[in-house]
Amino acid sequence: MLEQIQEAADYIRQQGIEAPEVGIVLGTGLGKLVDEIEVEVSLDYGDLPHFPVSTVEFHQGKLLYGNLCGKKVLAMQGRFHYYEGYTMKQITFPIRVMKQLGIQLLLLSNAAGAMNLDFKKGDLMLIDDHINLLPDNPLFGKNHEELGPRFPDMSQPYSADLNASLRKAAAKNNIQLHEGVYVAVGGPNLETRAEYRFLRNIGADVVGMSTVPEVIVANHMALPCAAISVLTDECDPDHLKPVDIAEIIAVAGKAEAKLIQVLTTFLENL
Repeated sequence: MLEQIQEAADYIRQQGIEAPEVGIVLGTGLGKLVDEIEVEVSLDYGDLPHFPVSTVEFHQGKLLYGNLCGKKVLAMQGRFHYYEGYTMKQITFPIRVMKQLGIQLLLLSNAAGAMNLDFKKGDLMLIDDHINLLPDNPLFGKNHEELGPRFPDMSQPYSADLNASLRKAAAKNNIQLHEGVYVAVGGPNLETRAEYRFLRNIGADVVGMSTVPEVIVANHMALPCAAISVLTDECDPDHLKPVDIAEIIAVAGKAEAKLIQVLTTFLENL
């Protein structure tokens, strides 16, 4: 894996990507932030050594490098999911490559279902902690000490400093930013009524199918990270209605304007 990380990083540098400061992962239906980036280099995942290729139709599959709010950013327009058939090491490989390229912090976004009944679709939630119910872990197998320790600490998986700055950015824009716990499940099916009750009872506020593997790997490499969920549906088991994925994408798209405001203000003040 070390050789593959180095090969990918070397290739990306050869395409003109130098000294990125901030890594960004854009989740389902959340690709419009790239319109704010002054893109200098755009690379298809399929052209990058050892990168998987996103199979989800609303994930673009591009690595973008450029300027955003005075910062050099490296943005993943589209991520990878366990339900697509990838291993956890494949899913998190781009995060390791971005760290090798020099990013100093990682910002993640995702679309999630709101189980906390105080949250509404279209709201944003800052992830304070998570519960990992995915059936695999990106750190299984041989540990490479060059990347991080065998047993990384996860007492504060999301940077307290970054979260504080994101709160200030939201407040400056008068945007409500909930805080809570994200639970990651395998998918791709959505949950049953009983599963929503179970997930809420174990302490989760929202549910999704991503983000946690990347956060585990970021913590393994001592890379500060933060994540915001865009809440796309309300998962009340007592009043559950069939969910249309097209509607979820539409809600994410409308709420994305608020996410962009928060992230750009955060970067301006970084």
